[in-house]
Amino acid sequence: MAQTGNFELELNTAADVAEGCRLTFVATNSTGIALTETSYEVAAFNADQVVSAILVLEFGELPLNKTRVVQFDLPQTQCSSLSRILVNGQDVCKSAEGDHDVCLKALSASSRIPTIPFGL
Repeated sequence: MAQTGNFELELNTAADVAEGCRLTFVATNSTGIALTETSYEVAAFNADQVVSAILVLEFGELPLNKTRVVQFDLPQTQCSSLSRILVNGQDVCKSAEGDHDVCLKALSASSRIPTIPFGL
């Protein structure tokens, strides 16, 4: 459960699929701001701690206290080859009033997968 004032982003599952590694994230907006568009740039590291991919994860609209589950595929990647995923920065964070920095300032990132840490 996200704490009040936080934008909680959790790496929930990772599963190998035909297309690559499917990552499932749970995002909860408890920032006090209804967000109309959210996305983060993340870096995926391989077993040698080398960046193997940089991608933008788009979470879309997140109203106040809304939890959203989204999945992203890392093409041609086995989940077992991932050593960690790092939030590189906020890509988009908007409300009806315009751009915000709350998506990064209030971000709390975690992982339920012991072999794939996820954080800042």
